[in-house]
Amino acid sequence: MNIIQTYGEFLMEHLKEAVLNQQENILQAAQIVKKSILAGGRFYVFGSGHSHMIAEELYNRAGGLALIKAILEPSLMLHEEPNKSTYLERLEGYAEVLLKLKEVGNQDTVMIVSNSGRNPVVVEMAIKAREMGAAVIAMTSMSHSSQVTSRHQSGKKLYELADVILDNGAEKGDAAFRVNGLETPTGPTSSFAGIALAQTLLVTILNELVEAGFEPPVFKSSNLDGADQYNDQLFKTYVK
Repeated sequence: MNIIQTYGEFLMEHLKEAVLNQQENILQAAQIVKKSILAGGRFYVFGSGHSHMIAEELYNRAGGLALIKAILEPSLMLHEEPNKSTYLERLEGYAEVLLKLKEVGNQDTVMIVSNSGRNPVVVEMAIKAREMGAAVIAMTSMSHSSQVTSRHQSGKKLYELADVILDNGAEKGDAAFRVNGLETPTGPTSSFAGIALAQTLLVTILNELVEAGFEPPVFKSSNLDGADQYNDQLFKTYVK
């Protein structure tokens, strides 16, 4: 078996475990979001560093729910400087500002994505979101988070503050694939497993809403003929 086949099987096995092992929690999270939406609230998604990709994955894309609002803070992403987000996500006080700017309220749900769940920004975001009355979904690695200490003054980690946890199944340190002759592991799993979990959650949310008699506003691909007019109406109605 060559390296491509070996890694492909590694990916598929991890993906299968990450999604199938979380079925009950995915359904619980979907029901929380459904409750928010039926009450007139929104579904916010946040992640820093590489975790921001999961928030961006759910936001304003083909097949995406127009009621999702992503908190995409540029300074906490990776395109400005490599270590900038690493240092800034350790600052206390940052998350509260972001939540206030987005006007998160007591009808909303906030999903916070962090593999380690230990840094002040994600911990504070969970604490403050709950203080604002919002429900909190944590997407994290229980293997990693349970083996490290919190960097927040509360001593809490993200998973300890959530209404429901989606465990991405990543190993401590994330990179989990071994190349023969290479000392450092590669092949981090949190991003692709996290995106799969996020899209599975989205499909489950849409199904829950339809079964409740609510027609969810879903974007079409802007690269399909005639989709622009349809999407523009969703933008005018929901994206503010």
